[in-house]
Amino acid sequence: MEHWTPASWRSKPGKHMPTDYPDLAQVTKVEQMLRGMPPLVFAGEARRLKSLLGEVAEGRAFLLQGGDCAESFKEFHADNIRDTFRLILQMAVVLTFAGGKPVVKVGRMAGQFAKPRSSPLETQGEATLPSYRGDIINAMEFSPESRTPDPNRLLQAYAQSAATLNLLRAFATGGYADLHNIHRWTLGFVAGSPQAARYEELSKRISESLAFMEAIGVTPESHPSLHQVEFFTSHEGLLLGVEEAMTRVDSTSGEWYDTSAHLLWIGERTRELDGAHVEFFRGIRNPIGVKCGPTMEGDDILRLMDVLNPKNEPGRLTVYGRFGSEKIAERLPRLLRATKADGRSLVWAIDPMHGNTLTAANGYKTRPFDRILSEVKSFVEICEAEGVHPGGVHLEMTGQNVTECLGGARALTEGDLADRYHTHCDPRLNGEQALELAFLVAEKLKEEGARPAKRASAG
Repeated sequence: MEHWTPASWRSKPGKHMPTDYPDLAQVTKVEQMLRGMPPLVFAGEARRLKSLLGEVAEGRAFLLQGGDCAESFKEFHADNIRDTFRLILQMAVVLTFAGGKPVVKVGRMAGQFAKPRSSPLETQGEATLPSYRGDIINAMEFSPESRTPDPNRLLQAYAQSAATLNLLRAFATGGYADLHNIHRWTLGFVAGSPQAARYEELSKRISESLAFMEAIGVTPESHPSLHQVEFFTSHEGLLLGVEEAMTRVDSTSGEWYDTSAHLLWIGERTRELDGAHVEFFRGIRNPIGVKCGPTMEGDDILRLMDVLNPKNEPGRLTVYGRFGSEKIAERLPRLLRATKADGRSLVWAIDPMHGNTLTAANGYKTRPFDRILSEVKSFVEICEAEGVHPGGVHLEMTGQNVTECLGGARALTEGDLADRYHTHCDPRLNGEQALELAFLVAEKLKEEGARPAKRASAG
């Protein structure tokens, strides 16, 4: 931690952060206002998540992380928050019963506003304007006024994040997350799915387990843990001015925590070893993550870990592979071998969304469900073969009935995409597709778990 401060990133080169605000003095003023705002999360909660991720790193738990590609101001509604929260809980129950391990639940919520873009400019017809970079920076409408970065949006994003967190805490602890409720919702999904027969066995097992627990007196009344859940938030820490403003000294430990979310991650486009993002992340004590694409080599990941997790703390670092279904078999094994051979403690998770994006013939950006499922299955198989715990999945998804990803049990086609294509950035799995994925991944985890043990250690 030598020479680190929450502002030391400013001396390093930073990518994908807006530099074209018309009034930089107003940016400074807004960041100063954020410094005076209450924390969104607390250091003790972040430490708790790190402890749970330590269990994942040791092979005793599984990480489920999901939510919107990019939250928006326009679609901010209690129903949308509720539906995504409910979907994550349903998926977690399915994965818990199949894998026989607790599931750590983390939402891409209450702060996932900014998005790095492959091009800083967008052209429509004869007009060229700055790209849309998330509601925290500019607006989606294609006009000079909308696409001009506005620092006051930072304050609106903070307010929306605070309101979202308030509702999530109420859902998590107020009875909505009761295990019996979650299972009833899932039974409704199974009954209405074209693949119902495939999911009935696991659903029946869950029903039998709940009935047995009730028969021996294990009820929500006698065990409050059945009535509530632990739920954490996360986002990509892209706008370092905001993250710096939300970073505070914890009065208990005296260490620096970024209080904008429990977990933050560095994107594939901003993980340069000598860059501003790595510099900032090395100093905060939150659990952190790094996205890892097909260009990552074994030496690259070890050098990053030297900086981001020098003490090799379990639960400190999660690495999210995002290779694509056609590249994972070539790229992932060498990275697993490098970290395992060096004795590194980390959570290996898979982001099967970003490497499987394509543009349909009708111009819509989309992701085929089969490719997403294929990458997750390959991840589980490769990890097991290399003696490393397949620690989790990271998904862009929504509880809404959108039509953005191809396939799934209802076999969405390119012609269906226009029906309800609502994303502000990248295509998301809808509620049915995401829960279907959970059932199919559960089958894979159960299948791999039934094989003779391959791991000498949890990796």
